[in-house]
Amino acid sequence: MADQTLGAILRQVRAAFAQAGIDGADLDARLIVEHCSGTTRTDSITDPGRELAPQIIDAIEMAVARRLSGEPVHRILGFREFYGLKLHLSPETLEPRPDTETLVDAVLPFAEQVIETKGTCRILDLGTGTGAIALALLHEAPKAEAVGVDISDDALETANENARRLGLGNRFSTVKSSWFEKIEGRFDVIVSNPPYIRSQVIPTLQREVRDFDPIRALDGGADGLDTYRVIATEADRHLVADGIVAVEIGFDQAAEVEKIFAKEGHFLAQKHLDLEKYDRILVFLRSKNQVLRP
Repeated sequence: MADQTLGAILRQVRAAFAQAGIDGADLDARLIVEHCSGTTRTDSITDPGRELAPQIIDAIEMAVARRLSGEPVHRILGFREFYGLKLHLSPETLEPRPDTETLVDAVLPFAEQVIETKGTCRILDLGTGTGAIALALLHEAPKAEAVGVDISDDALETANENARRLGLGNRFSTVKSSWFEKIEGRFDVIVSNPPYIRSQVIPTLQREVRDFDPIRALDGGADGLDTYRVIATEADRHLVADGIVAVEIGFDQAAEVEKIFAKEGHFLAQKHLDLEKYDRILVFLRSKNQVLRP
């Protein structure tokens, strides 16, 4: 990089990403340059001639090489924002996506309703990963408490560290468990963004997902529905009488997941659409007589 000013570096990185056919080349370039240089978007507009130190240039070049190799930009940065919270990532955590924020939106009114009645709301987050869903709910509902469940030590460590950084550690705990295997007690809310991609589809995914997200968090078995069967079968043992189960699903799985839960006596109460207007979140009740806040 011959010209080492902020504006020039940003243009060079943007051009390299665009030439490589990277979607969102402009945003990725800006995120990397700002992160490595400690600058802001305002700086690039008001002070594009700022000289960047050689070590900053080196850091940018290394990050650019990683992005050109297919590594997602947020993996390179080491964090991603979710529901307004900065969440650190690690190799065994799924990168939280905007569509999953819909799950928080779906559950939050019910959690608030429970808090009004009971003074608190107990949440179980199955496959917690970074802790994204549970921590977003705790942040928005200050009297709630949550348990994050994962089989990965790396994920549990990351979730606990995210909780600590966000000041939520006193209301968040973790359990190493394969789904419900080591879970005790009952909860008002069970939430999960489980693996739901069919095994045979995994090799066809974008390399940013296939090569960098943990396969265990993606692979839902031959039909993509394995984990829904586990949750539907075992949820009742861990739900209070008027509790709910809310799950994220693949864009074409609503009918099949509804059948799986109906077979185990759960009643579909709500469907929520994602940003692309696909069915993304299903909310189930234990009783037809329950009334959910819209």
